[in-house]
Order: sequence, then C-alpha cells, then structure tokens
Amino acid sequence: MSILRAASFAALFLVTAPWGAMADDVTLTARDGSVELNGTLLGYDGEFYRIDTDYGILTVDGSGVTCDGPGCPNLGAFVAEFTISGAQEMNTVLIPALVEGFALRHSYALSREEQAGGVVLYTLFEGDGSQTAARITIKRTSSDEGFADLLGNQADMIVSMREATGRERAMAREAGMGDLRSLRQVRVLALDALVPVVAPGNPVRRLSMTQLMQIYSGQVTNWAELGGEDAPITPYLSDPEVGFGRVFVTGVVRARGGTLSDRVQTHASDGGLTDAVAGDPFGIGITGFSQPGNAEVVTLSGPCGFDLSATPLSIKAEDYPLTTPMYLYLPARRLPKLARDFLRYMRSDAAQFVARRAGFVDQAFTESAVGVQGDRLANAIRAAGPEVKLDELKRIAEVMAEVNRLSLTFRFEGGSVVLDAPSRSNVALISRAIEAGRFDGRAVTLVGFGDGQGSATQNLKIARRRAEVVRRAILAEVEGVAPDLSVDAFGEALPMACDDSAWGRSVNRRVEVWIK
Repeated sequence: MSILRAASFAALFLVTAPWGAMADDVTLTARDGSVELNGTLLGYDGEFYRIDTDYGILTVDGSGVTCDGPGCPNLGAFVAEFTISGAQEMNTVLIPALVEGFALRHSYALSREEQAGGVVLYTLFEGDGSQTAARITIKRTSSDEGFADLLGNQADMIVSMREATGRERAMAREAGMGDLRSLRQVRVLALDALVPVVAPGNPVRRLSMTQLMQIYSGQVTNWAELGGEDAPITPYLSDPEVGFGRVFVTGVVRARGGTLSDRVQTHASDGGLTDAVAGDPFGIGITGFSQPGNAEVVTLSGPCGFDLSATPLSIKAEDYPLTTPMYLYLPARRLPKLARDFLRYMRSDAAQFVARRAGFVDQAFTESAVGVQGDRLANAIRAAGPEVKLDELKRIAEVMAEVNRLSLTFRFEGGSVVLDAPSRSNVALISRAIEAGRFDGRAVTLVGFGDGQGSATQNLKIARRRAEVVRRAILAEVEGVAPDLSVDAFGEALPMACDDSAWGRSVNRRVEVWIK
C-alpha cells in the first residue's frame, strides 16, 4: 500500500456494487509509471475509476493514473448517470419536482421522457443544450422493489415509505453497502401523513384509531355506530400491498389486532380514491395529507379527550399519529459529482420550498409560541394524575411563556433510549442549522417527556435521560461550534396522546426543542 500512496492513488476503498453498465478490460497506470493495475472497469464517475482486480474491487482516483484499454471512458464527454428507484408516491411527484428544481437552480436545461414500465428519464444539458451533463432515471415502483433494486445494484439511491427491515440492512452490510441506519445513508426528504376522509355532509368528523381499525376490519359496518346516519359504511383504500395502503394496514389495522375486511374497495391511485369518497355520502377513505381532493378530513381523537388534527405543524413535529416520513436511502459508495450536488441540493431551503409547493410537508424549521400551544396545556391539566403536582404544571406554564417550540421532535425505538430513524435524520437537520448559526445568541433546551406508565418520579428520570441522549447525539454531529444546548424534563406532565395504546405511549415518549 505504501507504493500505491507514493503513486498518488488518493483513495482506495473496498466496495462491491457497480456504478454503471460499463464492463471491459482496462489498465490503470500511475503517472510516474511505478504501479500498474489491470482489471475490469465497473464504473467511472468523472473523478474515480472502479475496477475489479486480482486484489478485489478498488476505487482509484483518476487524477493519479492514466487509463488504457477498450473499457476506458471518454474523459472529455463524461455524462453522470444515476438511477432513483422506489415508492411510487414519491417518484411520481416529489422526486421529479426536486430534479426539476435542481436543474433550474444550477442552470441546466432538461428534457423529460416517459418510458415503459413506469420509468421517467431526465436528461440535463449544460449551457446552450449542446452538451449532456447527466441522465437521471426514476423508476416508479414500490418501497419493496426499491430496496430490491438497491441490493441488486440496479439503483444508486432509493426512496421509501418505510424503514429498511433488519433483513435488508443485514443484506446491505454483507454486500459492502454499509449501514443503512447511519446518518450518511438514510435521511428524511419530506413528510406526509395518512388522513381519514369522508364525503362533504357526513356528520362524523372525529374517529379514534381503534374505530378506524374496526371499520376496515369489518367490525363496525354502520355509521350509526359512530354517531352518524343509519347507513352502511363503504371503506375505500389504495393498494394494501404498497405505499399508503400498506402503511395503514400495517400501522393501524394489524397493529390493533384486526384483519383487512373483504368489504374494503381498493383503488389504484389516491386521486381515484378521494374522488370515489367525495361522491359517496357513506364512504370513508384513507389518503395522503397532500392529496385530500374534495373530500373532508376527519380529526383523530382518543377516549381521554385528545384531538389530533393533521396540520403542517403537527406533521412536522410528528405529533399527528399517522405521520409518514419519506425516506431516501444510499449505499456506501461514491456517486458522480452531479449526483452528490443533487444530494446536497435536497438538503437546502430551496428544495424544502419545492417539496412544499409539490404538496408535501417540508422540514423547514417552524417556531410556535405558547399562544398556539393552549391545547397542550389544557391536555396536561386534563390528564394530570395524582402524581403530577400542581407546582409542576405551573412550572410548565412559566417556562412555556418564555420560549418557542421548534417543529422538530425526537422519538425513540420501543422501550429504549435509541433514537428512531426520523429522529436520527433530525439530528443531522438541527446540527447543520447550529453550524450555520441559525440559533446564535439564543438558548436551546432539549426537553424530555414520558408516558404515564409506572411512577412519575421514574418517568421524569427516563425523560431527562432521553434528553441527554439527544444532546450527546447533536454534539457528536456538530462541527466547529459549541452550542448553548441544555436539557430539562417534565416526565409525564405534558402528554400528546392517550396512554391507552402502544402508539399513544410511544408518542408521549419524546424530546422537544424549546428556544428562548
């Protein structure tokens, strides 16, 4: 390896997945002639070669070598090519909008071509359009097929409506694709949410999660059982095997012990579903917050009296129970420079604006003053048990009067102090904001909360511990600054949801960001 370093091979990594379709013999020779590598060219990203050699698959800095052989790329006409596969809900609107926004931002001309099999090809052109800069392929499939494409080296990045499974993460590690849980390999691009919708004029405007399960499992079949008219309920749902349909069946119906009823009418698209519901006075559907159509959105409620409405703020903070993060996953390999530029763009304020204009909930920070948190204080008073003292409620009111709540919440994997996937992405978001000076001169407090299971004293200790976990994660990610970052905790004193379900308890176990 010392010979390689002397020959100015600036980077060598053991990786496995090919970047492109090229596969031919090449010889890479150090510019001083001291080292020569022979192998099959697997890819070239405009800066680095990837070749399969007797030493394994190597990534070699092109600036330190010359290339000879039939597989050598045309260096003067390099075109960045990458494929984005996965969830149809994201690849139909969100990703195309971001590609077009990126092209506009960086002054690329572009063309769009619809191809067979739900594939869209974008071609980006430099300057006057005479030189091709990139070809971006978008495959509108499903989250499952996206992960299959990633593991099968058929995609360079994928979008998903769900987290990678343990099996998918293990397979990625075995294939040399890295850890799909790491901050560098998974992020949340935007947010959506599942919302129940009914036809205008339907008097039922509040339903609990249990009632939704009962409707879609066939246990409740008449609106009179829910305080409505004496009429049969017609439930509508998108394909239960993919996208929003699958998220609802898994997270609501099966999670509460139900099985999807054969009475449910399925639709191939959310637009068709909402049109059907809007025209059916006795119908109910589950669709995305971004696509309610002409139907009326139903508020979710709980037996303890909490109402949870889908709003951009409640979805950003993931206080709304059916918030749906929209994930981007990347393998641990180097992408072409233009693809890396696109990834950086997707973190920008400009990209968040594009996501919002496309109908999704962006991740731009929002601050809410105590004046719009009155319902939370009312809930705290209503839910206070004998272990939550009046002094603690007074302290909450006093502290909240002087701070704003940031639209960023950290939650944890079940029964642990391990941050869940959206929260790990949130660590990166707030860390970049701190590095950029977004909160300079302001005091940032991480405030821990818990559920009502067990003693209030123990819940307060656990809530503070979770706040400390978030603080350490942020400090480990922030570079070059020492933020004014403190912790506090109120335990079970400020619940967001009823404690009568596993979901409600998981929502209450959280860390909020309060800014003074």
